[in-house]
Amino acid sequence: MNIGDKVRFLSETGGGKVAGFQSNNIVLVEDEDGFQIPFPINEVVVVVGEDNYTSSKLVSSKMEAESKHKGIERDGRSIKTLLKDGQDDIDTSLNDDEKYDTVDDEKEITFRQPVEERKGGNMLSAYIAFVPMDVTNVTSTRFETYFVNDSNYYIQFCYMTAEGNSWNLKYHGEVEPNTKLYIEEFGRESLNEMNHIAVQFISYKREKGFILKPSVDAQFRLDPVKFYKLHTFQDTQFFESPALLYNIIVDDVPARPFVVDPKALKKEMFAGAEDEKTESQEHIGNYMRRYEDGKNGNVFKIKHRGDDDIVVIDLHIDELLDTTAGMNTSDILNYQMKKFCDTLAEYANKKGQKIVFIHGKGEGVLRNSIINELHYRYKKYTYQDASFQEYGYGATQVTIR
Repeated sequence: MNIGDKVRFLSETGGGKVAGFQSNNIVLVEDEDGFQIPFPINEVVVVVGEDNYTSSKLVSSKMEAESKHKGIERDGRSIKTLLKDGQDDIDTSLNDDEKYDTVDDEKEITFRQPVEERKGGNMLSAYIAFVPMDVTNVTSTRFETYFVNDSNYYIQFCYMTAEGNSWNLKYHGEVEPNTKLYIEEFGRESLNEMNHIAVQFISYKREKGFILKPSVDAQFRLDPVKFYKLHTFQDTQFFESPALLYNIIVDDVPARPFVVDPKALKKEMFAGAEDEKTESQEHIGNYMRRYEDGKNGNVFKIKHRGDDDIVVIDLHIDELLDTTAGMNTSDILNYQMKKFCDTLAEYANKKGQKIVFIHGKGEGVLRNSIINELHYRYKKYTYQDASFQEYGYGATQVTIR
């Protein structure tokens, strides 16, 4: 083996010319690109005659064979030239559909970016926010309503407003963790329709375990006057402009302003009196009636046998008289006040005697007359509202002094 001999590799594809020797066992083989490759002398063999031993020629011959098989003609340029010029005539047989991946626009995208949870967000906090669109002109601006979810939970909610005894669903949907969701835009002309608002929701997490939270049902009332005052709207961490926030739940604690149902309140107020009246019918033996003569009516006094210190007088006119025919409101009031004064006179000498006068709530005319009489004619006597649990909100207790 001499310098200049053509050789090929035994264990690899390719070969070249002998450019020199590094030692007795290492030969330097120069490839067609001019690079000298050190190789063990026993791993190369001298080539006699023409031999396509180089890697580029082997690849080129293989590609030419494939091209002929596919009916593709190539020019005489080398692979390096084709690649350098950015052309690859072998690909000319491919269709456009084979070159590029097509995108199906109708295919549903199911990928969801993982939710980024924040520290402390596993305790539920949610708000309804009202944001003025032009805070510089609060007297005439319109407002936007948002649901603010300040937690690591997804929330599925309903936003409703009351109309009489029924409710109107204004919006329902899902709000993602640690985000706010636009609900609607409204003006001041709609405030009267929004004075009673209810929000109901459930919370959960996706694709992971979570602590179960109870469902939330919150109601609150809007004060329309607040929407005319600039200081009502405060800076918050949720909006760039001032906003009015109503708490729905804060740190897992529902924050529901107390909503009073007038009808339910009235029912509860008189529930004690009704129960007492029912009990008196069932246990009539615990009471005794004292009647006046029939000419003046049948006013009766109820004395608790188990508690002789309390005398109960019902001043309702239908309990005093069988009929009020021919009497006007003034006559009725005078008759009721006469019975009041007569009762106090009867027990005037019994110090410490407690007398409960049931006058009812109504418009307060009879009660005011009783209080006025106590102020001017019976100044020594003390009085107070009687137990509403027993008599409802319509009785006054007088103590003889």
